[in-house]
Amino acid sequence: MVETARQRDQLTLFVPSAQAEQLEAVRRKLDPVQAGLIAAHVTLCREDEIAGLDMASLFERVREIGPLRLAFGPAERFQGHGILLPCVGGEADFQAMRREALGRAARGHVPHLTLAHPRNPRAAGNLLLETPGLPRRVAITFLSVSMIRQYGNEPWQPLGRTMLGADSDKS
Repeated sequence: MVETARQRDQLTLFVPSAQAEQLEAVRRKLDPVQAGLIAAHVTLCREDEIAGLDMASLFERVREIGPLRLAFGPAERFQGHGILLPCVGGEADFQAMRREALGRAARGHVPHLTLAHPRNPRAAGNLLLETPGLPRRVAITFLSVSMIRQYGNEPWQPLGRTMLGADSDKS
């Protein structure tokens, strides 16, 4: 019997390209596997939360909220060699966006930017939190929400995107 690869869908806030360059350089050094799977992002809703909900209705729910501004503090280690930037500003707006998307099913989910994931092998560059180029604090304005899908351990693929804001294009 052939086993099919597990499919995962998520609503994701990708770091806009203007701010992603520095983060991506650090991510490639700290965890080239993770950097190859998905660009710098904050997960808005995980696969178990959006199971059974279609992309169009999720986009409709969050579209008019407007851009989301989050601030991230100094890097922290988690689960061994994982490294993340914790959210230090804008979390209330992030939670409000989650409630808008998920309704009463929304549970707490702390926003963060993962630079190195502990499930991947430790990279040679993942030695110190004092990595050159690692920001001490960064503020990011997310202008869109994307629906993405992953099969097994393959790179995440975009399924659709909507701009945030009442005057946004309904793409």
